Amino acid sequence: MGRPSGDIVGDKMIALVGPAGAGKTSLAEALLHAAGAISRQGKVEDGNTIGDASAEARARGGSTESNFLHFDYLGEHFAIVDAPGSASFSEDAARAVALADLGIVVVDPDPARAPLAAPALRMLDEQGIPHIIFVNRIDQARGSIRELLQALQPMSVSPLIARQLPIREGDHVTGFVDLALERAFTYCPGKPSQQIDIPEALASDEAEARNHMLEQLADHDDTLLEQLLMDEKPEDSRIFEDLHHETEDNLGVSVLFGSATGEWGVRRLLKALRHDGPGPDVTARRLGVEMRAIYAAKTYHGSAVGRVTIGRALGGSFKEGEEITTSKGESVRVGSMLSLQGGGQEKVSEARTGQLVGIAKVDDWKVGDWAGDAPLPPAIDVEKRPRNAAFAIMPRDRKDDVRMSAALAKVIEEDAGLGIAQEEGELILKGMSEEHLNIALQRMQNRYGVAIDHRRPRIPYRESIRRRVEQRGRHKKQSGGHGQFGDVVIEVRPLNRGEGFQFDEKVKGGNVPKQYIPAVEAGVKDAMAKGPLGFPVVDVAVTLLDGSYHSVDSSELAFRTAGRIAMQEALAEAHPHLLEPVHKLSVVSPSDSSSKISSSLASRRGQMLGMVPRDGWEGWDRVDMLLPSAELDGLEAEMRALSHGLASYEAEYDHLAELNGALADKVVERERAGAE
Repeated sequence: MGRPSGDIVGDKMIALVGPAGAGKTSLAEALLHAAGAISRQGKVEDGNTIGDASAEARARGGSTESNFLHFDYLGEHFAIVDAPGSASFSEDAARAVALADLGIVVVDPDPARAPLAAPALRMLDEQGIPHIIFVNRIDQARGSIRELLQALQPMSVSPLIARQLPIREGDHVTGFVDLALERAFTYCPGKPSQQIDIPEALASDEAEARNHMLEQLADHDDTLLEQLLMDEKPEDSRIFEDLHHETEDNLGVSVLFGSATGEWGVRRLLKALRHDGPGPDVTARRLGVEMRAIYAAKTYHGSAVGRVTIGRALGGSFKEGEEITTSKGESVRVGSMLSLQGGGQEKVSEARTGQLVGIAKVDDWKVGDWAGDAPLPPAIDVEKRPRNAAFAIMPRDRKDDVRMSAALAKVIEEDAGLGIAQEEGELILKGMSEEHLNIALQRMQNRYGVAIDHRRPRIPYRESIRRRVEQRGRHKKQSGGHGQFGDVVIEVRPLNRGEGFQFDEKVKGGNVPKQYIPAVEAGVKDAMAKGPLGFPVVDVAVTLLDGSYHSVDSSELAFRTAGRIAMQEALAEAHPHLLEPVHKLSVVSPSDSSSKISSSLASRRGQMLGMVPRDGWEGWDRVDMLLPSAELDGLEAEMRALSHGLASYEAEYDHLAELNGALADKVVERERAGAE
């Protein structure tokens, strides 16, 4: 195949992003209905939308994973990825969003809630994805659009360009003036807006707003600037061409508004998608696509078709059955291809340029890989969010161990935000939040029939000692024939924190034969696995000083046992104390939440390291803290509650710190109770 030509148009792909609850799924439903792809517009609260079709999303009343949809409008084909707004599910959508030609940032009309759009706007800016803003629920707006734009602008790298002016009757918005066309429209629920005369009371405001829009466009169009300076009226075609280039080149962000549930402004939005949004050829250049390539954005497992990889074709089309090569150099055969419509799917014969499709049973093609014709594009850099929540999991029925492993492998493959690890003898499922983990467990039961129980993971407490102790350990046993005899004298002393374990020997005269010294060390380590307080022992040095042996009854096992006895008794006498793990936290949040977050962390025994402005984020801070691991429980939810859902943190193990008093006593009591 040759290189993709510049005149390839193909299907367009739109990403709906923005904060949870802004109405992205409702907007997707409205776009499909207005375009004629569905006969009836569903409602999220009624659980009958095309998107959010999974049992988990229906129960939650909001998106738990990306929804993939499509529609035709005036001869053009559009694919939609409706990305979950909650940060708990954001990593699931990141790769699909990166493939989009245009992002629509759906926001609430309340200026006070504008900061909630910051993560979505930043993500699009950082990835260079052209985007516009759709202000949803304009019928519920109480503040002015100007106030909303002033609140949103600090979060956007490019200037915001208001394309419309609201028409109000009392406190309610009833229509809009299109500033490019200089036409006014009144909203008609479920129908196209009806054109009306521009209200006389809005004439001066309309002229001012239009002039401001044109001045913004003139910043990148010298001809338009000259026309404005000469008081010449520019042609509509020039204005629309400038709006297109402003969007495509990420020079400006158009702002439209409406109401998804009433289908207000949705047809105007559809026209903007046709005229202002770039096509897949622009996205191909942005992503470095030189030849045909298709990117694996997500995987899911269907009950009928098995493993399905969702990808987008760029630079050319792909047909079922052809051989392609992945970025890892593996040759794979393209399986059955599916057009995705929420929970539904329909078989197609090929993936057109720009089309988003599901490809069945391509097991060697992993999420995040390109496949197609060499040279393949570079990997797409998707930000990995920290997995701050963890559950220790186990099957409710012990006979389901194998089924649980198979189900786990599938849900982790389907959701890049999940991870698995073995820690402290437990199987740990990690994710973005407890909500994220609960949804994953529900998915395992709903889709794969495996019921999972969970509990808080064990905190990796350790213990050490405060004083030097010398201790003899003797093991002597006679039961007929060869007996067992081992006798050692050891010195145990504390080390500095973090120095671990040291062992040496100063035996003189061969009182402990050389071949038995490794066995003594092994016995010492046996005793350190569980100290007198019930936890592994760290930061101690042990020296083998002396001992004795029997020419017949001594053995490696006897000296290992003697070493264990000596170490157990020494630790009990060496003033053992508890150590708790401490993490270093970096919390990022809007500045107006920073003091509340700092106070919350202090109440959790946090030690402040500093607070500085967040790099590149106006009106945001980064708070650095040291926090005991035991205090991380529930922190994700609390941080979000204190910051309108915006704060996030990264936690990294830093050191062990001594824990004393009532808190230490409770930990030891709990450990002993659990061991009984």
